[in-house]
Amino acid sequence: MPELDQFAQDLHQEVLVKCADDASPQMREDALTECVLERLAEHNEADNAEIIRPSLRWESRGRFPAAKINAWALSGDGATLDLFVTLYHGTGESDTVSKPDVARNFGLVRGFLRRAMDGFYTQLEESHDAFEAARQIHEAKENLATVRLFLLTDGVVGTRAADVEEEQLPGLELRYVLWDLEKLSRLQVGQREIIELDFAKNYGGAISCIATKAAKNEYRTFLAFLPAPLLAKIYGEHGQRLLERNVRAFLQAKGKVNKGLQQTLREEPHRFLAYNNGLCCTAAEIDVESGKNGHATLKSVKDFQIVNGGQTTASIFHAWKKERTDISDVVVQVKLTVLTDPAKVADIVPLISRYANSQNKVNTADFSANGKFHHQLEQLSRTVWTMPVSGMERGTHWYYERARGSYLDDKARQGTPARIREWERQNPPHQKFTKTDLAKFEHSWKALPHLVCKGAEKNFIEFAQTHDEDGEPMVDLNHFQHVVARAILFRTTEKLVSAQEFGGYRANIVAYTIAWLAEKSGQRIDLETIWSEQKISPALCDTITEVCKAANEHLLAQTGNVGEVSKRVECWEEFKKKKLKLSTAWEDELSATAFVAPTCEEDALAAEWDKIRKKFTNDARTIEGLEAYTGKVWVVSRRRDTVASYAALTWDQLRMRPGLGLKKLRALVEMFAAALD
Repeated sequence: MPELDQFAQDLHQEVLVKCADDASPQMREDALTECVLERLAEHNEADNAEIIRPSLRWESRGRFPAAKINAWALSGDGATLDLFVTLYHGTGESDTVSKPDVARNFGLVRGFLRRAMDGFYTQLEESHDAFEAARQIHEAKENLATVRLFLLTDGVVGTRAADVEEEQLPGLELRYVLWDLEKLSRLQVGQREIIELDFAKNYGGAISCIATKAAKNEYRTFLAFLPAPLLAKIYGEHGQRLLERNVRAFLQAKGKVNKGLQQTLREEPHRFLAYNNGLCCTAAEIDVESGKNGHATLKSVKDFQIVNGGQTTASIFHAWKKERTDISDVVVQVKLTVLTDPAKVADIVPLISRYANSQNKVNTADFSANGKFHHQLEQLSRTVWTMPVSGMERGTHWYYERARGSYLDDKARQGTPARIREWERQNPPHQKFTKTDLAKFEHSWKALPHLVCKGAEKNFIEFAQTHDEDGEPMVDLNHFQHVVARAILFRTTEKLVSAQEFGGYRANIVAYTIAWLAEKSGQRIDLETIWSEQKISPALCDTITEVCKAANEHLLAQTGNVGEVSKRVECWEEFKKKKLKLSTAWEDELSATAFVAPTCEEDALAAEWDKIRKKFTNDARTIEGLEAYTGKVWVVSRRRDTVASYAALTWDQLRMRPGLGLKKLRALVEMFAAALD
């Protein structure tokens, strides 16, 4: 099968996973929008986009043109705006998109922009997501400088079809951006667009710099001064792609530091160099002409990235583009590190970004999914098998896609069609979950639905920030199985909510429903049973159906835009207090203890001990007998102690026993666990 056809099927399956089996075409279009936006965010092609559910379309009427909107994103300073429209086919094939279809859809999203700037929000229901988008665009219209109009489609747009007239609007720079099936298929791991800058040919001449000698054959460093107009031009052409290895996106001109940058650019441009720390950049290859005494001339760079100084770069661009500030006298210092070993890029660049002098605080959360927690979860997802749910079935994996595109890459590497089919059977598409999915599962379970309602990327940042502040939980077999159980709970709830046909806000209702159940149960919904059976019980399904109805009524009863209100903790606190009349059948299935992830090895051992010891309270065997049964060896001097005497002790009591350190207690827990198996 051609690679593009395979990618079309894979993307189609990903859309279906996000929907109920009988989801409407509108819901599937929303799911496609979400899938594509996640990919674009992963590769810094578009950031912080908010999906409008359901998307809306208006026919032309009077002075108002026809319009449609699927998602939007407005920068913090109101200078740049991204608007998205989706053309959905839903066939799972590489359908051809005609030139009239391309032109019509760009016209629809441009029509929404015109309506929004004209104050169209006053004609919309305040509860709908489109109201908030139109209102904010109208309020920011005096500041708007650049608007990117995106067409997202699961079809293929040929070269001729893509050549449409890019109509402009007075006072704005409109950029037309097309993401079709073919272009999306290139956004795999390691296939990001490489930025090449030819200073000598395209940017007014080579750059004078000072060069250092190679450091242990790992890298060379060059120091240079770039004119601000040159930097603004480069950023204007490449945008966020310059910051793919930066730890964060533009923090808005509203921040204290960035306001200071703007003020200096306006009032004291000649002092900018003295006040600013400059840029820290990397490149894979360079064309440089060496001179005397360390002087050199930089002609071109390949794979150019700004790993620290994104705030400076974006501030200069926005001052030049939006405020028309004269930056001709502004100069920026640049440290360029050229890495000689491509294999070490992934290790060295994040550390450069972490340790470089920064003007805004950098949190560990900004480093995405590269931490130990995510790597361990990834490893377990490749090795842990589910229990077969019947005698005729075999186990499968729940595939954690830590790095975007790894699922498709792993599948493609199987080679033959037969091996690909077998690999997909072992790793079914509906059992793949990403880091943003993980954050939704975890925050819903921890009764933080207002964070989930902020959207996939923002919710993940909150999730990672928690790890930064409170420490990462221990990732062992139990933790992985509980993650999967929460995934099953979440995705089953999505399908049950979809079946109610509420008409909108499914993601918000799902988060509030699970959070209410987790809160009321004290996080005692039996995750171990869900893991072993790979489904939730009929009693819990019935309860979810009733709770989601209450969640829908609660959200619709709020004053203002539902999507925005659901992000407020006050909205969740109000729903949390609601007492619902439910069958008690689901409560009869609750576990005796809460499922809370331990944050250190001892917490994990304590939780495991508390779970298994009660099954040995009447065990008359000695430790020596348990050793013989399990094949494990414990403390020789304690072989005559009875198993029951240890089972009667809590973890704290065990820790008080002399001579039993953590290493010996770990072995004890492992032996008891082996006896159970």
